[in-house]
This record gives sequence, structure tokens and C-alpha cells, in this order.
Amino acid sequence: MLAAAGSAVGLGNIWRFPYLAARDGGGLYLVLYLVLALTFGFTLLTTEIAIGRKTKQSPLTAYAKLKSNWGFLGVLACLVPVIIMPYYCVIGGWVVKYFLAYLTGSGGAAAADGYFTGFITGEWQPIVFMAIFLFVVAYVVFRGVNKGIESFSKVLMPLLLVLVVGIAVFSLTLRYTDETGTVRTGMEGFSIYVIPNLEGMTLKGFFTVLLDAMGQLFFSLSVAMGIMVAYGSYVKDDTNLIRSINQIELFDTAVAFLAGVMIIPAVYAFMGREGMAASGPSLMFVSLPKVFEAMGQIGNLVGGLFFAMVLFAALTSAVSVMEAVVASLMDKFHMTRTKAAAVETVIAAGAGLIVCLGYNKLYFEIKLPNGASAQILDIMDYISNNALMPLVAIGTCLLIGWILKPSVVVDEVEKSGCRFGRKTLYVVMIRYIAPVLLVVLLLKSLGILTVI
Repeated sequence: MLAAAGSAVGLGNIWRFPYLAARDGGGLYLVLYLVLALTFGFTLLTTEIAIGRKTKQSPLTAYAKLKSNWGFLGVLACLVPVIIMPYYCVIGGWVVKYFLAYLTGSGGAAAADGYFTGFITGEWQPIVFMAIFLFVVAYVVFRGVNKGIESFSKVLMPLLLVLVVGIAVFSLTLRYTDETGTVRTGMEGFSIYVIPNLEGMTLKGFFTVLLDAMGQLFFSLSVAMGIMVAYGSYVKDDTNLIRSINQIELFDTAVAFLAGVMIIPAVYAFMGREGMAASGPSLMFVSLPKVFEAMGQIGNLVGGLFFAMVLFAALTSAVSVMEAVVASLMDKFHMTRTKAAAVETVIAAGAGLIVCLGYNKLYFEIKLPNGASAQILDIMDYISNNALMPLVAIGTCLLIGWILKPSVVVDEVEKSGCRFGRKTLYVVMIRYIAPVLLVVLLLKSLGILTVI
């Protein structure tokens, strides 16, 4: 359960959730996210873990075992972590770089204009730090499920939670006076975060927030990327699946919410509403170092603790991404864990090298179907998250909801004698509501649906 929760709690919670919440009306986004987590997210999470436990197979082979001519869905599900792993390790390397900067007392330099751009466009440093991050992840996966992943998660997840709570509480106590004499506090930023802002809200705007929250669930819960199928295959038959799933949901949603409490009040206090417009890497690697610098002497300590927390979150997620691929290679090609992990490490290192070079020697820009400008990392992220993940989720809903029928998952959940409390909700979601929402999300991601 801690390993699955560790997979769910990653960079998506920390740099994407707070930005979307700040942009999409604060409390409105939070309410919609919570409702979707308890319905849509619960449905996909339950389905994937149940598929894994029923088949005792990794994502590459599990779908074919359920229905022989549906093996293509397993291929798509396995492709997602294969694509994600290289660029996730590159970003993990960026986190290592910043953590070491604050650990050595160089946080002030990290806040300077051009520091981040200068680092990622460098020829050697990004590659070295990517390799360090990948080595740690590979070492954990090489050691196996019990000695590696479980032992790793039992240590890092409690530490992660302590750091998240501690930084969130500190963020609420902040108070800052800018050059104009305007006083802003962390509590004011918190109210922006949690109180719904419906000013000027239209039906189109509401659906935009809804789809943003639904897209975030893929990142947050690690669904539609084979990870939960792989972890489900390790779950014992007498385990209460619903209890474990509820714990994963609770842990993930709590950390996502607390990530907003950490970041939004602090950014608002020191940078105002304008600072809250940053997203993705620019939020974590550009805006937040400036916030830590504005805190004075304590900023280096807070920055160090923050990037330690981010590093823990990135490591636990990367371990899960790699494990999904390694488990697939073991099941499909009957490799040993050592050989499968070595193969995936080489693939991730090679593709990660290309991603690093995408900011210097291989730099180019193209326009994606959703209108965004993209380099190599962005293209890989778009293919995996905006195209393949919705396709895998749609295929899973069709397979379980209509081909095999929901009773396949219901029977698996109730096998251990546990009560399936949201059974009716599950059946309605997997057959009707989830597929429709997923098709809309896919069409919007591909730039086909522009009215929402």
C-alpha cells in the first residue's frame, strides 16, 4: 500500500496540482477533484489493481490473459512507463541538483535569473544528475519487491509526509511586506486556495475545470500507465482490496492538497497573484527559489527541506514507473529481475540522454495539437499523458464494462470476503460515465474538441 501510495504521490502532485488549483478557481477545483477522486479515480484504481491481482501478471501480459485478443491494450499500457521513465529521470536529476544546491548553502544562487535555464542547457551537468537519479531508482528495483521497493517506501513515505505537513504549516505562518508597503500573508493565500471563486464562471469554464481535475487524476493516482496493474499482481488473495484502495486514495489526495498548502500561500505572500500563474518546471525551479530567497536566512533551510521532500516524491514514483516495465519484461520474456532491470536501465539512460540533449545540441520547437510549444521532453510527455493514457483508460473501461462485464472486477474485490461498498457506483462509472468523460478528455487533449 505504501509503495502504491508512493507511486501516486509524485511530481504531478507537487508542481501541477497547486498550479491548476490556483488557476481554476481554488475551492471549486478542490471540490471537483475530490468528487472525481471518489468516483472516477476510484473506478480506474479499483479496476487496475483487481486486474493485476486476478491475473497475477504485469500490464504487458495481464490484458491478454483476461481476453486473448485484447493484448494490444497491455502493449499500450506498458509503452506509457517506457516513455515516461527517461524524462522523469531527467526531471529527477534537476531536483537532485537543486537539493544539493540548498544542502551546500547555495540556495541564493539557485534563485538568480537564468540559473535554471543555464543549468538545463548545459552539456554535462544535466546528464550527470540524471544518471545519479536513475542509479538510485535502478538499485531499488534491482533489489526486488520486498527488499527493495517495500523497504524503500516504508522509510521514505513517512519522511515525505512529515516534510509535507511541516512545510505546509510553515507556509501558513508567512507574512511579507513588498516595496509598495503592501502586506500579504500565507493565510490570505490559503483562502484563495480553498474558497471557491465563481466570479465570471461560465458553463465552458466549469467543464474546463472539470477536465483539468480529471486529467490531474491520471498523474496523481498513477492510473492508465500499468503501475497499479503491476502492484496489484503482488497483492495476496486474502487482502482487503477496498481498504487498501481507500488508503491510497486518502494518502494521495491528502498529499496533493497539502502540496497546495505548501506552495500557494508562500508564492502569494512573496510574489502576489502574478506569481501564482507559473506552472510546471518554472513554478518549482524558478518561482519557488525566489520565494525561499525572499525568506532571508531561513530560506536556505526551508528550500533544502522542500527539495528533499520533492526528491523523495520523485524517487518513489520513478521506482514504480520502472517496476511496471521490469515486471512486464519478466512476465513476457521470462527474464530474471536482474536482466529485466538492466535492460530498462539502459533504455532509460539512452532516452534520458536524448532528452538532456534536447535543451542544447538537439534543441528544436514544434507546435503540439493542443497548441503548446514543445521540445523533446514535452513531446514525450504529450504522447504518454495526453494520448496513450486516455486511450488505455478508455480501452480498460470497454473491456471490463462491456466485453467481460463489471462482475469480473466485483468478484475479484469480494473474493476475500470484503464488502464492496461502492459497487453500484463502480458499475455505473465503468460502463457509462468514465468512458464518456475519457473520450471528451482525449478529444480535448488532441486539439479536436475546442469548445471546452
